[in-house]
Amino acid sequence: MLNGLWLGFFVVAAVTALSRWLLGGDAGVFAAMVESLFAMAKLSVEVMILLFGTLTLWLGFLRIAEKAGLVEGLARLLGPLFRRLMPEVPAGHPAIGLITLNFAANGLGLDNAATPIGLKAMKALQELNPSSTTASNAQILFLVLNASSLTLLPVTIFMYRAQQGAVDPTLVFLPILLATSASTLTGLLSVAFMQRLRLWDPVVLAYLIPGALGLGAFMALLAGLSATALAQLSSLLGNLTLFGLILAFVVLGWLRKVPVYETFVEGAKEGFDVAKNLLPYLVAMLCAVGVLRASGALELVLDGIRWLVLHMGWDTRFVEALPTALVKPFSGSAARAMLLETMHSQGVDSFPGRLAAVMQGSTETTFYVLAVYFGSVGIQRARHAVGCALLADLAGVLASIAVCYWFFG
Repeated sequence: MLNGLWLGFFVVAAVTALSRWLLGGDAGVFAAMVESLFAMAKLSVEVMILLFGTLTLWLGFLRIAEKAGLVEGLARLLGPLFRRLMPEVPAGHPAIGLITLNFAANGLGLDNAATPIGLKAMKALQELNPSSTTASNAQILFLVLNASSLTLLPVTIFMYRAQQGAVDPTLVFLPILLATSASTLTGLLSVAFMQRLRLWDPVVLAYLIPGALGLGAFMALLAGLSATALAQLSSLLGNLTLFGLILAFVVLGWLRKVPVYETFVEGAKEGFDVAKNLLPYLVAMLCAVGVLRASGALELVLDGIRWLVLHMGWDTRFVEALPTALVKPFSGSAARAMLLETMHSQGVDSFPGRLAAVMQGSTETTFYVLAVYFGSVGIQRARHAVGCALLADLAGVLASIAVCYWFFG
C-alpha cells in the first residue's frame, strides 16, 4: 500500500508538471519541484533534531511509568468493561488483559509498546475465532477502537508544533481531546449497532455514563468562554497535564522502589533508537509531498474542494488542512508529512496549521491497522470493520473542523 501511495505522489506530480509545461508554458515548475526536494530533505533533518531529544525524554519517563505498574493498573481498571463489550471472550481469558494493556498504552502515547501488545491480543482473540479467515465480533471491535485512536496525550504533535516555532505547542490539547473522543465514541456506537451489543448493561453504563456526563458538562462550561479564553484554557490544561503526568510517573516510580534514574536512561536509549530509525521514512514522505505540492497537483485538488465549499456558502479556511485528513487512513507517515508541510507552508499557528494538527491527533491509519492486525492472524474477510473504522475517521475529521472553528474562530 505504501509503495503504491508513494509512487503515486511522484507520478501525479510528473503528469501535472508536464501538463503545466506543455499546455501552460510554465517551464519553471520543474525547478520548483527540484527545489522542493532539497527543501523537504532539509526540513526532515530539522524535525529529526528535535525528535531525537523529545522521544529520548518522553520514552525515558514512560519507561518509569511502565515499571511502576501504571499500565497494568489501567488494564485492571478497564477489564470489566471489555468483558461486557466482548461477550464471546471468556472471563479471565488472556485476551482481555492484553486488550486493556493495549488501550492503556495507546492513551498514554506508548506507541512502541501498544503495537506489539495489540498484535498479541489479536492472536489471542483468533484462538477463540471459529473461522480462520473471517473476523470475529471481538476482533472487529478491538480493531475499530484501535483505528479510532483515543489519544489522551498527543506528545508527538506538541513536538512537531514546537519544532515549527509555535508560540504555544500545547494550544491544540483540548481540540484534539474533543475530536478524538468523538472519533472513538462513533467507532464504539457503530460497532455496537452492527453487533447488537448491550450498551445498557449496568457495568458498561457505569463506565460510559460518568465519562459522557463529565464530557458534556465540560463542553457546557467551554461553551460560555470566548475563543481567546478557550485557547488560554487549552494551553493551561495541556501544559499542566503534561508536566503533571511526568511528575506523577517519577513520584509513583519512587514510591514503588523503581530506580528512577537508571530506568529513565534505559527508556531514553530506546527513544534515541526509535528516532534514528524514523529519518529515512520522514525524508521519503516529506519529499514526495513537497514535489506533489510544487507540481500544483495538490493545489488543483484543493481548488476543486474550495470551489465546492464556496458555492455552498461555507468558510474555506479548513480546506488547506484537508490533505492530512485525506491520506491519514492510508499512511501515518504520509499524514505526518502532510501535517509538517501544511505547518511549513501555511504557518504553524495559522488556522490550517492548527486544524491539521488536530486532525492528525483525532484519527488513526485505518487501512494500515487493518493490514497489520488482521494480516498477522490471516484474516481475509473484515466484515463491517472497514465501514465502522472509516465512519469513526469521518467523525474525527468533522469534529476536528468544528472544534477548531469553535476554539480558534
